[in-house]
Amino acid sequence: MLRVVCTEFGDPEKLTLVEEPDPLPGPGEVLVGVEAAGVSFVDGLIVQGRYQVRPPLPFTPGSAVAGTVLAVGDGVDPAQKGTAVVGSVLGFGGYASRAVLRNPVSLPPGVGPVVAASALESYCTLVFAVTRRVAIAPDEWVVVLGAGGGIGLAAVDVARSLGARVLAVASSAEKRAAAVAAGATEAIDYTDLKDGIRAATGGGADVVVDPVGGPAAESALRALRAGGRFCVLGFASGEIPRLPANIVLLRNRTVVGVDWGDWAREVGGAEGQAALLADVVGRIGRGDLHPPQPVTAPLAEAAQILRRYADRTAVGKYVLVP
Repeated sequence: MLRVVCTEFGDPEKLTLVEEPDPLPGPGEVLVGVEAAGVSFVDGLIVQGRYQVRPPLPFTPGSAVAGTVLAVGDGVDPAQKGTAVVGSVLGFGGYASRAVLRNPVSLPPGVGPVVAASALESYCTLVFAVTRRVAIAPDEWVVVLGAGGGIGLAAVDVARSLGARVLAVASSAEKRAAAVAAGATEAIDYTDLKDGIRAATGGGADVVVDPVGGPAAESALRALRAGGRFCVLGFASGEIPRLPANIVLLRNRTVVGVDWGDWAREVGGAEGQAALLADVVGRIGRGDLHPPQPVTAPLAEAAQILRRYADRTAVGKYVLVP
């Protein structure tokens, strides 16, 4: 097998590609021939040592993979061999041609491995958000910051599927165009953001989805209507905002944390995560959700893809194809 290895925290250009024997599945596990490995902004932070999770060195980045079951461990139905599946690697190890999974989800007809791998992390985050953290009603205005990235485009798509009107906020014309193509009603940049949101929505947002943080967060919070909900998904800007509590108090606003990964590890567990992922791929298979076709690249280009995320030049999702 081939896998990408991080031997020291730092720039993604330090990643190396190695060849080694295939792993063996343990009890309750399956060995998957990886056909697509999802790449995320968080992967780059982990490689740089800038994320709250710091795996022991050396390690292989990535967790979202899709492919075909090659072998099964004890306690797993042998009939699973040859099945097309998607799932999360145990710990890390997604950027590889082979991966060991527990509780993978079978892919429905019409959902290929490239789309499935690209959608796992971002769409699990957003479906988790709208099923367990915040309610979105039809015709409400949902403002999505960072709308041209993987999480942002998933937020646009999920909100659209619930009948909401979506205002996408993104830094470039290319990213705004991608958000509109994903279903956004309108798209704006970050200039005079509070007033821009209020003008575009006719008075203010009902929900803000924020994976960006930084100064835009407070502006978007101030643009919420009475009873509005502000969803904190992350801090891609690199700056954690200090949101004023008085603005939350005024007009009965709510700030909601959305941490799918923590829920999957500490609350939902393997079975809960498998059920959530099955819900996600089921929505895609039925045509309720429409993940954009990702850009594909070989494993050897993992560093270049992570550099695009770090430099904020990535639009949409990228997938490594071993």
